[in-house]
Amino acid sequence: MLQFFKSPLPSRLLALLLLVLAVRLPLLWWGIPLSAVELRALLVGERLHAGALPYRDLYDATAPLAAALFGLLDVVASRPLWLYRVLALALLLTQALRLSFVLNRADVHPERGYVAALVYMVLASVTTDLDILSPLLLGQTFLLLALSALLPTSREGYDNRRLFRAGFLIGVAALCYLPLALFLLVGLFAVIIFAANSFRSFLLLICGFAFPYAVVATFLLYNDALPDFRQYHLAPTLSGLVLGADGLPLALQWKLLVLPGAVLLLALARSFTTSLGLVFQIKFQQLMLVWLLVAALMVAAGRGTAPGTLVLVLPPVTYFSLFLWQKAPLRWVVEVLFLVVLGSVVAIRYRTLAGLDVALRFPSESRYAMQLHPAYAQLSGQRLLVLGPDLRPYINNKPASPYLDWRLAQADFGHLSQYAAVYRLSRNLAPAPPTVLIDQTNRLAELQYKIPAVFGRYQPTVTQRVYRLK
Repeated sequence: MLQFFKSPLPSRLLALLLLVLAVRLPLLWWGIPLSAVELRALLVGERLHAGALPYRDLYDATAPLAAALFGLLDVVASRPLWLYRVLALALLLTQALRLSFVLNRADVHPERGYVAALVYMVLASVTTDLDILSPLLLGQTFLLLALSALLPTSREGYDNRRLFRAGFLIGVAALCYLPLALFLLVGLFAVIIFAANSFRSFLLLICGFAFPYAVVATFLLYNDALPDFRQYHLAPTLSGLVLGADGLPLALQWKLLVLPGAVLLLALARSFTTSLGLVFQIKFQQLMLVWLLVAALMVAAGRGTAPGTLVLVLPPVTYFSLFLWQKAPLRWVVEVLFLVVLGSVVAIRYRTLAGLDVALRFPSESRYAMQLHPAYAQLSGQRLLVLGPDLRPYINNKPASPYLDWRLAQADFGHLSQYAAVYRLSRNLAPAPPTVLIDQTNRLAELQYKIPAVFGRYQPTVTQRVYRLK
């Protein structure tokens, strides 16, 4: 199989697509339950389609470009979950092919072909966490687009436009998922090892990074949302308040990283014993090592549970694995090793259907999906306000206030003794109060006492902690 994909013929692309669909499509066809990150994305897109401006009319930490994409997808269809899944697969294929193209064009490895794209997509199929559209997956696409701009195309080094473009793409990636700004460190290292004038080149990189943020800041300034952008996106993300909140548990994430980690260790051992002839190839290997270190910092920043964490390590693992699959005295050993990796990916992905999750103590990602609570099953099509962190009531209902993320809503609901917080609550809810209120935190009594014009109109229903507007 590896020998087949080492050919640069375009027909290998079709074979790659068929292989990826064969691994992924059956599980997608049987249905992957709705994840927490997808539900949040659907709700954000729905609110933006209804006319809300992020951070000013919607208190959620989703990065601006990711939120804008969710709103655009909701224009295409209402809560288009199928479109999210298709776009996630398209982004992964784009990343794999782009990385393969860069590696082939830069001659970083003696052998060419589509092996890099093959390994990228096979390892990305180890978990259904990469079947969903997450801000991290979206931002990673721009990082891989920036990689080619970080590599000089001649002995004279960079030209100004390439460095500015690289910084610009890293800035766009950070506007999809803020911690991706850490990859400026990769850009700095590339400038140090490739550029003649490192300081001037790094300033160009920084200017390119700052440009998309300047555009977004200008837009938000003219729409009176710039302070809210700092309060509800920059501050919570930099403090780690919202990172990894919608992801899989840390123990499960580590188990999912075991197979890519094993491939990486074997590949590193093989690469360090392989002689690299060109100075550029040695420098590129160093660049990938720095990428791997920055990816580890990113995993730590997301506490190991950020949705789509695996995609961070796929580029360096893919690059180093090329040394693992290169020509060997016994060619069949390499082929068998790759088939073992492919079989392990299929076994992990379909472990629940094969009944292996209990025996291996390896729970399925679907166990942590968003399931509708029986107590809220009778609610459908209502305009909701949920006083609490549980977003499951929104599965069949619509958010009717800016207070989507309960952690960020504490800026108002957590300071009811302050007049400013009470005023903001009244201003945000009085014009169009939600038809149904779910009180998960037992705050309604205090709210009825302090803001009776809004919360005094809610009466209890037969369901505990569910109140309906008079």
